[in-house]
Amino acid sequence: MTPDMSVGTFTVSGMGIRLSGFTYDRVAVGDVRLNVATAGSGPPIVLLHGFPQTHLVWRHVAADLARDHRVICLDLRGYGNSDKPVDDGAAYTKRTYADEIVELMRSLGHLRFALAGHDRGGLIAFRAGLDHPDAISHLAILDVLPAADMWATLHGTAGVFAFHLYLLAQPTDLAERMIRADPDLFFGHFLDGWSRTPGAIPPDIRAEYLAAASDPDAIRALCADYRASAQIDNVHDEADRAAGRRLTMPVTALWQDPGAATLPFDPAAIWSEWAPDLRTEAVQCGHFLPEEAPTAVITALRNLID
Repeated sequence: MTPDMSVGTFTVSGMGIRLSGFTYDRVAVGDVRLNVATAGSGPPIVLLHGFPQTHLVWRHVAADLARDHRVICLDLRGYGNSDKPVDDGAAYTKRTYADEIVELMRSLGHLRFALAGHDRGGLIAFRAGLDHPDAISHLAILDVLPAADMWATLHGTAGVFAFHLYLLAQPTDLAERMIRADPDLFFGHFLDGWSRTPGAIPPDIRAEYLAAASDPDAIRALCADYRASAQIDNVHDEADRAAGRRLTMPVTALWQDPGAATLPFDPAAIWSEWAPDLRTEAVQCGHFLPEEAPTAVITALRNLID
């Protein structure tokens, strides 16, 4: 099986790999500068990447949506070419990320926008939808569960495929020390093992991901991101659940079809508890939906926002 990829969605130059047709800028938002790529005109949509990647994960989807939407892709704080502040206990909570996305969009002139997130970006999108319902018009979350549900369901042998969640969330610098010993081996394990679509992540894109994630500051920030999910993010989610807070905007939740395997949770059931206005779909691919099945993702997003 080969990925249904577009042609000419990125360019390679002396400035690294960039999305074709997108304008790049480093935008100051609070105490950080974020690497932001924008293109197109029309209703705005923000696309957030996950672990261990950068905004380039959206290259095919972004190129299509930019035909009739204002598309904003960015490297999350701690990732890619965005700043990587030292964690102060709150620097990498999903609430901090979500506040940052809303502030970024306000600085670009957009008070209300659609938001799609994959993996870690999905956790941020979820938090933004709960904390900023007036700013988020539509929400799409790809192949991730809220922190509280994730920790509640991944126990015993059912959680063996998610060992990295427990490793990266360790409260000491154990994970950082282990990863720095061979970052290409560590991050390559996930890039290669989580994809079921040969060719979906071409060698130059893979090398870009590895170079970005292997930076010592990025390793430190990435671990802080995961520690926040096991600690503060989980507390935030459980508080919202207890208070009966729900996502008020239309929501689409996509996840990989596990094939013959059995998931240790029911994604549709979990998301239906958080999103009264919900569409769901299982996509036949691996974890990296925007790269492995961009046509399916584009269709789902357009059905949501158009």
